[in-house]
Amino acid sequence: MLKLAGARLLDEGDLRAVRAVLDADPVASCMVSSRVEVAGTDPWRLGGELWGFGRDGMCFSGANLVPLAGGPAAVRAFADRALRRRRACSSLVGPAEQVLGLWQELEPEWGSAREVRADQPLMALAGAPTVRPDALVRPVRPDELDRYLPAAIAMFIEEVGIDPRAEDGGVGYRARVAELVAAGRAFARFEDGEVVFKAEIGAMSARVGQIQGVWVRPERRGQGLGAAGTAAVADRLVRGLGRVASLYVNGYNAPARAAYASIGFTQVGQFSTVLF
Repeated sequence: MLKLAGARLLDEGDLRAVRAVLDADPVASCMVSSRVEVAGTDPWRLGGELWGFGRDGMCFSGANLVPLAGGPAAVRAFADRALRRRRACSSLVGPAEQVLGLWQELEPEWGSAREVRADQPLMALAGAPTVRPDALVRPVRPDELDRYLPAAIAMFIEEVGIDPRAEDGGVGYRARVAELVAAGRAFARFEDGEVVFKAEIGAMSARVGQIQGVWVRPERRGQGLGAAGTAAVADRLVRGLGRVASLYVNGYNAPARAAYASIGFTQVGQFSTVLF
């Protein structure tokens, strides 16, 4: 894709090579593939830049910094390019080898992270779930946004450790959740008008859909709602939309890992996340 002197910005002339890198690991690359399939490599439409190094090193730089492929030389080249500008990303996320290698290069200049989640199994399901899907889990309707949003906020605070309303009063987060609802990619089980389970399809490429934001109301945990609800969303992806269902989970979250394994998800890779 480029000379070995350093990482460079990829353009439309690199699109075939970009797609080859993404296709080599469609589950791990789902977040970026979903953008490239719609926007190509144009930074304005893509919402970020694609950087390349050597024959197959590639990194996405946007709201998140996502190193997808490449050895130590590629990681150093991506770090050099990232360090030329002020940090704008909220996290590093992606394959563990690339993320942790990149963070080792960046930390001396960027300073300590808020949290490093080194162990995040990447899991996938290509067939029917082995847990009966919850028939009451369904797409959230646009007119239900105000009832769905508190659960989405609670999930975000619990999972990420910060309130998504902190910077702008929640305007931006509400807009992102509304987009998922409008696209039919937010799912919930409502009881007495309140959300007791929720999950979303955060990124969806032509081959893979990535489940995110799985949450069960605290007082209803341990009752199987998480497994049955996630099975419903996975079933929608696999049998309804013809995609592989994927997700990644914190290694320390034993209950969630057990629930996903019971559904039929198997580990296909290892992710890491560095949160700022």
